[in-house]
Amino acid sequence: MKVLVVGATGGSGKAAVAELLDRGHEVTAFSRSAASLHGMSDRLLVVVGDATDTNDIDQAVRGQDAVLVTLGISENPLRVRVLGSSGTPIQVRSQGTRNVIAAMRAHGVSRLVVQTSYGVGETRRQLPLRYRLLFRLLLGPQIADTELQDQAVHDSGLDWVIAQPVTLTDAREDGEPFTSTRGEVGAWHVSRSRVGRFLAQALEAPTYVGQTVALSQDPHRADG
Repeated sequence: MKVLVVGATGGSGKAAVAELLDRGHEVTAFSRSAASLHGMSDRLLVVVGDATDTNDIDQAVRGQDAVLVTLGISENPLRVRVLGSSGTPIQVRSQGTRNVIAAMRAHGVSRLVVQTSYGVGETRRQLPLRYRLLFRLLLGPQIADTELQDQAVHDSGLDWVIAQPVTLTDAREDGEPFTSTRGEVGAWHVSRSRVGRFLAQALEAPTYVGQTVALSQDPHRADG
């Protein structure tokens, strides 16, 4: 399968690219800093582009079988809240995802997986109070944009899956995350490696099409 990963140089994006390559897929890694991924595999096409540019996205989507979106802002969230982002537009998630959806419709690509965040959309009311306060005080503009992204995916008419991880860690872990389509959470953290594994699986199989899936750490696992 030919898969486009938009936002491929973020933590989850990199993990998903590696997992997709391990599974034998042909991957196009799209990011403004995608050049850093050169040399990973002869099945990896690196495309430097801007997700908020409709032409860049249109060209990248053409010829793909599926698209994964892992857009976000990698800068310190406090700095972004106070001073704004120095490089990435605050609306990158919603605008980039809308561009992806438009291009997928234009080119007849139907399978879309989007990573957002636990606590927006369908899981908004299940977020514990301490995280609601954090979202409001520190991440307000980014969460508002993620809400717009979530709605765009729901309205897309595509075969979509929304993945919503809780707090992400950089631990290298085998196995699968704890998944729930009802917003249930195991432990309030999950490794990017496990999230990347789920994202690849969601692209391959129709199991979760049309659903929002919460991703967390299984509290009963010995390695959790």
